Amino acid sequence: MNRQSLTRHSDFEWWIEPTGKMRVPAVIYAGEHLIDEMDEKVREQITNVATLPGIQRAAYAMPDAHWGYGFPIGGVAAFDPKEGGVISAGGVGFDISCGVRALHSALTADEIEPLKEELAEALFESVPAGVGSRGAIRLSELEMDEMLRGGAEWAIGRGYGKPEDLERIEEHGCASGARPECVSHEAKKRQAQEMGTLGSGNHYLEVQRVAEIFDSTSAAAFGLKVNDIVLSIHCGSRGLGHQVGTDYLKTMVIDGYRPIPDRELACAPIWSELGQHYLGAMRAATNCALANRQIITHLVRGAFAQVMPNADLALLYDVSHNTCKIEQHSVDGASRELFVHRKGATRAFGPGHPDLPPGLRDAGQPVLIGGTMGTESYVLVGTGESERLAFSSACHGAGRAMSRTQATKLWHGRQLVDELRAKGVLIRTRSFRGVAEEAPGAYKDVNAVAEAAEHAKLARRVVRLVPVICVKG
Repeated sequence: MNRQSLTRHSDFEWWIEPTGKMRVPAVIYAGEHLIDEMDEKVREQITNVATLPGIQRAAYAMPDAHWGYGFPIGGVAAFDPKEGGVISAGGVGFDISCGVRALHSALTADEIEPLKEELAEALFESVPAGVGSRGAIRLSELEMDEMLRGGAEWAIGRGYGKPEDLERIEEHGCASGARPECVSHEAKKRQAQEMGTLGSGNHYLEVQRVAEIFDSTSAAAFGLKVNDIVLSIHCGSRGLGHQVGTDYLKTMVIDGYRPIPDRELACAPIWSELGQHYLGAMRAATNCALANRQIITHLVRGAFAQVMPNADLALLYDVSHNTCKIEQHSVDGASRELFVHRKGATRAFGPGHPDLPPGLRDAGQPVLIGGTMGTESYVLVGTGESERLAFSSACHGAGRAMSRTQATKLWHGRQLVDELRAKGVLIRTRSFRGVAEEAPGAYKDVNAVAEAAEHAKLARRVVRLVPVICVKG
């Protein structure tokens, strides 16, 4: 991105001042190197977001921002329905409520090392992964609607997990206001056999080791120590979420708000019939993702128990990064109820926030930043400053640096698997092409992204995680 057209407010904060139809500025949080790496489409898209009605304060781009559909991935925007605010399907994304769930084991890296191969096989066999992957669960129409209303609560009621898991999930595992009747038959049909599956693309199941602690106080609050084993699950609402996004984007293009600078920004007034139908369907898809990660958690615990019966995988936190949520935020000194879009961006509530569970409230919310197989991931913690800076939001991962097609021209999956094995990382996959598409070199430097988030005061680094086993689609 050309820095000359940006106004620099600090080492990690860059503004695009309002011009033309922009209602608010656009703000990008990144260091110089990350800014230089960002494509110009990020500038174009975040500027377009700043033109939408009812937008508050600014349109924000996180340090991992890259080109997306309508909104950039890594985009954040909040809208006030009292000022004509809109809901945008492109501002949530196709993989609705895609997110990361982290489980903290009572094991150390030394304990699992002798059983690593056996554990990798058990996880690979227990959790279906890959394009079109199918699980053992078959849902009737009635059960589908119950799942879409109940989320992780529904899954736990069916025996997939523990009731105490709910305390460590956003919205206690169930998004209120879900309307299964607003989800198309095609979307439900696509999901009927996909519960408890990872899918493909950048989704993964990863066993990780705590390699470094940055914030000992927060690490202690999260129960994390050097050499501890953590397990991360990254996936979303699978075929159902994608179909909901597709269905409503088409409808918003025809019946939504006019005018818009880009048809991919199709949106509808929040209180319109179309806006309310999309919100109901999106919340149902959110519950699908929460139920999906809950079922996978149950499968993972079972796989660990086969190999290491003394394993105790407690839920650290589950947070989504493709959502629109109603939240209270201060604007011009007054508290307002806003609809906060986060697309490829993670909620990052700071210490004392009332929506955090008691065990985490004093420390702040865990912010789970996924890397790629072979590179680091991070646990950060939300800050008090993030509310003012970006509606309590932070980055969600490394962010792609090149397309999947470009990646397959530079890397070969089999070779990558062998190279990572030589470094002590076991990969299990059903698609070597998928491995090549997700090569570590196809992404930005997650260390630079996490560091930028900290320097920008969006979230603070707590621990660095390195992969031990990675299951890919």
